[in-house]
Amino acid sequence: MSIGRTLTVTKRIFRGLRNDWRSLVMMFIAPVFAILVFGVAFSADVNGVTVAVVNQDEGYQIPPSTVPVSVADAIVANLDTDVLTVREVATEAEAEDMVRRGDAYGMIVFPEHFTGNIYQKQLDPMLSADAAVRMELDRSNVSVANTILKEVSEAMVKTSESMGVEAPVTVDSSQAVYARDASFRDFSVPGLMAFIIFILTFVLTLLTFVNERTSGSLSRLSATPLKETELVMGYALAFSAIAVVQTIMILAIIVGLFKVMAVGSILLAFLVMAVLSVFSLSLGILLSSVAKSEAQAIQFLPIVALPVFLLGNIFWPVEGIPVWMRPLSYAIPPSYAVSAIRAVMLRGWGLDKVWVDLVALAGFSIACLALSVLLLRRERSQ
Repeated sequence: MSIGRTLTVTKRIFRGLRNDWRSLVMMFIAPVFAILVFGVAFSADVNGVTVAVVNQDEGYQIPPSTVPVSVADAIVANLDTDVLTVREVATEAEAEDMVRRGDAYGMIVFPEHFTGNIYQKQLDPMLSADAAVRMELDRSNVSVANTILKEVSEAMVKTSESMGVEAPVTVDSSQAVYARDASFRDFSVPGLMAFIIFILTFVLTLLTFVNERTSGSLSRLSATPLKETELVMGYALAFSAIAVVQTIMILAIIVGLFKVMAVGSILLAFLVMAVLSVFSLSLGILLSSVAKSEAQAIQFLPIVALPVFLLGNIFWPVEGIPVWMRPLSYAIPPSYAVSAIRAVMLRGWGLDKVWVDLVALAGFSIACLALSVLLLRRERSQ
C-alpha cells in the first residue's frame, strides 16, 4: 500500500468538501444541533399540569379549639404549584367534564366530613368513615398521571407532618376518566407509530425526488407540457398510495399482534396517519429542492427527525420539556398527529374533538406542497 496515494485520496475528499459548503455545514451543524435539542428538552421535569379539585370538606373543630381546621385545604396548599395548576370547581360533574374535554389531566375529590372523619378514625380506627382522597385521572398520558399521584402523595405527607395527622388518610386512584389500564407501552406506541410513518415517507420521498433530479429525469419532465402542480401532485399521489399501505400494515400489527389499547375508531386513527403521511411526503418534496445529491439529502435526516422525536410528544409529554420550548412542539406538525392518534386510541375521542389537529396537519401539508411548486417553477425558469 502506498501512503502517498492514500493521502492523495484523502486530500481529494477534503477538496471536494471545501467546494460543497452544504455538506460541510451539515457535518458540523447537525451534531451540535442534535445534542443541544436533546440536552435542553430533557432539562426539566413534568410541570404545568392542570388538575380539577373538588373540595367538599367543611372542616372540623377539634376541642378545645373553637376554630375549625381543614386537612383538605392544607393538602391543596401543599401541592407544588410549579408542577400542578389547581382549578377548584364546585361539583364532581364539572371536574369530570374538564377532564373529558382535555382541559385537565385529572380530578381530585375531598369528600364531605373529610377532616372530621380523619380525626374520628384516629380515635377509633374501626370506624368506617370515609377518609380517602379520591382521584380520577386521564391515564392516556402515563407520565403525567404518575406525576399527579406523586405530587398529591407528597402533599399529604407534608400535611401529616405539619398538622400531626397520621393514618388513615389514603388515596383512592382505582378509577380513571380515560385509559384506566393503560401502560407506558399503550402511551408510547401511538407516538412511535406516527414517527415511523413520518420518517419512512419523508426519507423515501426525499431520496426519490433527489434521484430524479440528479439523474436528469426531472429535467426531461420539465421539457414537456407538464405543469409544476401536476408534477408535484403526481408524485404526491404515488407516495400517498405507498404510505396508505404502510399505515394499514403498521396498524394491523400494532392492534392485532401487540394488542395495544384501541378504545376509539381505528378508521379515524388511520385517517390521521394518512394525513400525516401527506405532510411527510410534501416536506420531502420541498427539501429535495435544496439537496443537490443523495448525500446532502441524508444529512437532512437528523435535523428533521431529532426535533420530531424529542419535541413531538412521542415518548415524553409536552409538559416534560421546559416551558419556553413548548411553543416549538406546536410548530412541529407531527406533534398534532401524535396527539390526535393518542386521543383516538386511548381516550376514544371522535372526529368532533380531533378535527383541529387534522386541519393543522392539512394546512402544513398544503403549505409545503405550494412551496414545492413555487421552487420547481423557479428552477424551470432559470
